Formats: sequence, structure tokens, C-alpha cells
Amino acid sequence: MHDTVWFEIHGTPAVSIVSTEFVSAAAVQADALGMTDAQRVFVQHPIQDATDQEMRDKADAIVEATLATLTAAKGAGDEALE
Repeated sequence: MHDTVWFEIHGTPAVSIVSTEFVSAAAVQADALGMTDAQRVFVQHPIQDATDQEMRDKADAIVEATLATLTAAKGAGDEALE
């Protein structure tokens, strides 16, 4: 979240990619950093024990949401994947 906020403050569109395990924590962190509307895309948890192929699949699953979030109007909301 820190990097997303830093880039946004400096005028560069950014999105945080966060594990679904940390949905609430990401919201709290964005609020604490003063950017409640910092954009987030959520990737399915777990991450740590995922195989290389599972990680590729997880990444593939969020490409469209990540691009849409980066190109959407500010404050459009979070993109979460089930």
C-alpha cells in the first residue's frame, strides 16, 4: 500500500495487488496512509505454498482487473476476484 500511495501522490496511477487474506488490512493501511481510495486488486490466497504454475494461474486471473483498475477513474473502487 505504501508504494501505491507514493506513486499516486506523485501522479502515477498505481494499484496494490493484495492476497484475499488481507482485504481488511489493506483497507486499514490505505486509510492510515490517508488515501482511503487507493486502488487494490485481490489475488486468491494462499500464496506462500502455491506452485509456480498456481502462481502463474493466480497472476493470469487478475491481469484484466489490474489493467481495468489502473485505467479506471480515480475512486472507482476495489476489484476483488472470488
